[in-house]
Amino acid sequence: MTGTDSPDKGGRHDIRRLPASAARILMLQVDDIQLAFGGVKALSGVSVHAEKGKITSVIGPNGAGKTSLFNVISGFYTPQAGRVTLDGEDISVMKPHARAYRGMSRTFQNIALFHGMSVLDNIKLGAHTNLKSGILSAGFGLPLTRREERELDRDIQRDIVGLLELDHVQHHYVEDLAYGLQKRVELARALVMKPKILLLDEPVAGMNSEEKREMSRFVLGVRKDWNTTVLLIEHDMSMVMSISDHVVVLSFGKPIASGNPDQVRANPDVIKAYLGTADEPVQNAA
Repeated sequence: MTGTDSPDKGGRHDIRRLPASAARILMLQVDDIQLAFGGVKALSGVSVHAEKGKITSVIGPNGAGKTSLFNVISGFYTPQAGRVTLDGEDISVMKPHARAYRGMSRTFQNIALFHGMSVLDNIKLGAHTNLKSGILSAGFGLPLTRREERELDRDIQRDIVGLLELDHVQHHYVEDLAYGLQKRVELARALVMKPKILLLDEPVAGMNSEEKREMSRFVLGVRKDWNTTVLLIEHDMSMVMSISDHVVVLSFGKPIASGNPDQVRANPDVIKAYLGTADEPVQNAA
C-alpha cells in the first residue's frame, strides 16, 4: 500500500487523492489485494471496481474468498499488499470506523440486531456517524440531542421506513419479527447513515422465495431512488443475475471472470468452478 504515513490533526493518517479523471465514474476501487493467514493465501491479486450508482456482485463457491474480500474493503482485515479507494480517496490504512465516516456501510451474513429494542430504535443506531451531540449531551438530554433525535425520526420516517415497507412493524421488538423482516431492518440500519456505498453480505441467505423477491426489489429501489452504489456478495444466482450491473467471480481466492451477467453466465471457467463441467449453464447452480 502507498500513501503518506504522517497523521493529521485528528490522529488519522493522511490520504492520497487520485486524479479526478480516475475517480469520476468509480465509487470503489479495490486493486491487486494480497491476503494471507500464515501460509494460507485467502486472496491473490483480487481487483474489484464498483461504478457509481450501480450494483456490483461478487460471487464464487464456498471458500472462494468473498467474505475475506469484504473484510478487507471494510477494514476488518489488513492485506499484505493492494489498495482500497473510496470515491477517489485512498482508505487502505483506515480503520472500519473511519471508513464508515467516509460513507461506507455494511450488513453481515448473521443478523446482529439488538433484542429488547424496537425496530425504530435499532434503525437509529446506524446513524451515529451523522450525529453531532456527544455522550454528555445525550446523557443529560440537552436541546441539541433532542433536536437531533426529532430530525432523525423525521428522516427515518420519510426516507427509510416507507421505502422498505416497515411502517407496520416499526414499534415492534425486533426479536418478534419474522426472519425476512429482521434482515430488512438490518438493511434499514445500514441505510440510515446515507452511505456512498452499501456492502451487502449475503442479504437473502436463509430466506424463502417471496422474501428473496422482496429483498431484491428493495435493493433495486435503493439504487434507483438514492443512486447508492451497491457491492453484493450472494450465493443465490437468480438474484445476482437479475439485479446486477456487473459481476466478479472468485475461485480459491483468485479472480476468474468479470463482466455483465450474460458474459459471466456463459463463461466456461465460471461454469466449471460451480459445476465441475462446462456443459451446463450457471443459472442452474443456485
